[in-house]
Amino acid sequence: MTIGMGGVISTVNPAAERILRRSAEELEGSKFAVAFFGCEENDSFNQTVLDALYDKESTHENFVPYFTGKETLQLHVTTSYLHDGEERVGVIVVISDITELAELRDALKAMERIRRLNGQLEIRNKLLNETFGRFLSDEIVKQLLETPDGLALGGKKRNLTIMMSDLRGFTAMSERMPAQDLIFMLNHYLGEMTEVIQKNSGTIIEFIGDGILAIFGAPAPSRRHEEEAVCAAIQMQMRMEAINKWNEDHGYPRLEMGIGINTGEVIVGNIGSEKRTKYGVVGSNVNLCGRIESYTVGGEVLISPKTREGISMELGVCDERKVMPKGVDVPITLSCIDSIGEFSCRREEKPLAKLRKAVDVKFLRIEGKHIGNEFNPGKITEMSEDEAMLQSPVELQRFENLEIEAGGKLLCKVVSVSGTGCRIRFTSLSEGFDGWKKDNCID
Repeated sequence: MTIGMGGVISTVNPAAERILRRSAEELEGSKFAVAFFGCEENDSFNQTVLDALYDKESTHENFVPYFTGKETLQLHVTTSYLHDGEERVGVIVVISDITELAELRDALKAMERIRRLNGQLEIRNKLLNETFGRFLSDEIVKQLLETPDGLALGGKKRNLTIMMSDLRGFTAMSERMPAQDLIFMLNHYLGEMTEVIQKNSGTIIEFIGDGILAIFGAPAPSRRHEEEAVCAAIQMQMRMEAINKWNEDHGYPRLEMGIGINTGEVIVGNIGSEKRTKYGVVGSNVNLCGRIESYTVGGEVLISPKTREGISMELGVCDERKVMPKGVDVPITLSCIDSIGEFSCRREEKPLAKLRKAVDVKFLRIEGKHIGNEFNPGKITEMSEDEAMLQSPVELQRFENLEIEAGGKLLCKVVSVSGTGCRIRFTSLSEGFDGWKKDNCID
């Protein structure tokens, strides 16, 4: 398009007609300002041409939007001068439609921006995984990263299986071990247990000292959460042999673990405040799981009737115990499981050896977390490495916890009651237990 110095359009070629969506008949002979100033969207285009008309010292180049009435194009506009000898008599306006190139450029810029954002996101997710992954299970981290409301407070009712495990006599053990050794041993144990639980699709909610609270069936739902929990529990007990071999190699004491499992409806989700939140689980079925775990001795897996109902795999039930836990209206029958499918933690019960002479002892009864203050008399008549037969005029109940004076505080649980006395299982040996046995001529 050519324009005289007075601003009148003199020629418009076919390419300009096509780009500007204006005909030569309409434009030629008209003032540029009259022909183009009716559309505010084209101010940048108009200003580029006017700059060339008023500024006779230099040419002009610009990238501008141009609205045709239906669409907005991206134009490359350059101007130069028409001369008659030395005199400048007009302006040549060269117009190129670069809309597709601009769109491609914008797309490339967008792709580059997306690539940078993806890189930043990968770094962020890696950091979150490395940071939170040490405190939360993979499933919980995945939910936090992928769910828009993953961090929002609140929960949902879910039917799932809860597992609680606990080391026997760990509190007493911790009082005798150097802190560094205790944590080193505990971390090794918890690392082994974590591997087994996660391998069986379990989600660890938290470590409570030496205890573990885990759930099966959330956040990722599962139709086999009862079986997954019991499979994990049996494998955890199987893993204890290798853990104790490691402990022995490092000069650490032998560990024994009890596991309780229950199935039912709970509330699971993000619990806490805006400043501090954790993924947790609450409800009466969680409390019941804790009660079930309290009935175990080292090496046992006790499951509730609800858990057993949901299992179709072959189960090895070595014992059944009718109990009345706190918070339950009617007695329930717990099943002691020593195998499921191909996995088995079955171990032979060691026979008790009759002592040449009964050993007099005195003991305190433990109710919940409270130790009684009245010593009771008793006699130990038979003993094995981890169990004994206790006779006493005091009527004791199955699952009752006792503290016996035997070279120090010997913690025990009553595992059975008969006419001849009660069979007790050692849950925590006293520091002077071996000396006490030697002093009382017990092999």
